[in-house]
Amino acid sequence: MQFNNVIGQAEVKQNLAELVQHNRLSHALLFLGKEGSGALPMALAFAQYVVCEKVSGHWAAVKNEPSLFGDEPHSPLTTPHSPGDSCGSCPACTKSQQFVHPDIHFSYPVVTKKPGTPPISTDYITEWREFVKGYPYGNIYDWLQFIGAENKQGNITANECNDIIRKLSLKSFESEYKVLLLWMPEYLGNEGNKLLKLIEEPPPNTLFILAAENESLILPTILSRCQLIKIPALETKEVEEALINRNKTAPETARQVASVSEGNYREALQMVQHADEDWQSLLREWLNAMLKTGPIAQTRWVEEISKHGREKQKQFLRYFNHLLELAIRVRVMTSPSDSLSKGEGGKDPFHRNTSLVIPEKEKDFAERLNKIAGIEQQQAIIEELDRAAYYIERNANAKILFHALTIKLYHIIRDKIVFLTD
Repeated sequence: MQFNNVIGQAEVKQNLAELVQHNRLSHALLFLGKEGSGALPMALAFAQYVVCEKVSGHWAAVKNEPSLFGDEPHSPLTTPHSPGDSCGSCPACTKSQQFVHPDIHFSYPVVTKKPGTPPISTDYITEWREFVKGYPYGNIYDWLQFIGAENKQGNITANECNDIIRKLSLKSFESEYKVLLLWMPEYLGNEGNKLLKLIEEPPPNTLFILAAENESLILPTILSRCQLIKIPALETKEVEEALINRNKTAPETARQVASVSEGNYREALQMVQHADEDWQSLLREWLNAMLKTGPIAQTRWVEEISKHGREKQKQFLRYFNHLLELAIRVRVMTSPSDSLSKGEGGKDPFHRNTSLVIPEKEKDFAERLNKIAGIEQQQAIIEELDRAAYYIERNANAKILFHALTIKLYHIIRDKIVFLTD
């Protein structure tokens, strides 16, 4: 994978290239980014960049100045190459793109494949290659489902750590560097301390690349030994363009999905798959059951939502959150105090985006939400929805969760009841 296959993140790509160009490459790097931001694709692209023959040849040529005896410098480069990305065509890049380069090793959470045998990453190397080719922005849930783990918890075990030590004790086969790319070090328990000495004092030209989503779940002893590379959330425009150009999504759908995705390309792809879902009707039915028609309708609605899969439930909650955020924006845009809150010269001291374009259907629903809840109530609801999505991610019972959520939201907004109609 090349840098140009990674969505956005131009500044990060440039900084990574400069680390190599100026010989400031640490022996252990931690790529840290939230789900869907591209930490894994960036790590894969960087691993390919490091082993690329034309990149390494370019910098060898730069350093290889004429000697005192007048010898001509020798460059292994055969064709000009820009040092900002791997070439994509040399033998090393060809192998890296197929994830079969002998000097790039992978480690990731796995489950036991055969009863009685300790699980290690190489048991699933075929599945891993297929997964990162097709779902480079996937999360740990996608990976475990891909390998048929069902409800089993993936782990990076002590046996895996021993296997890593064994692999990195070998000489490199083709490249100057030996690279270990470890995905989701959050799943590395105390057995990860086996790797401390190797990370702190690695063999020559050995590079550790860790790709993670949650810094707080990584062993502090490992975290302290890594150079941190932060991968920011994607810009809305970058998600929109990626959906149009990579996923062939209709521009209008891409725009709407990108605005809700919060910089998470993985979530955006999930939303596109369910773009034909009528979340607004489902939400209207829920609010009417909650505020108007009573417990029987609430129970019926909870039964219906619990039949949806976990991903659909999360997307529904995210859509509700999106509408609440729009409601707050609409409230600010149309506030009567606007004329009073502007400073000298008519400038808005709060820098509010009054030119925001909102689809008419969503704007109408957002205005209705403003009738049933004030800003403080809407913020409280957003917090409850985020908390519910968190528990759904961790396999909470959907019926119990949505029953409890219904009661909470009712108590938040019960003093302003408006019947929502088409």
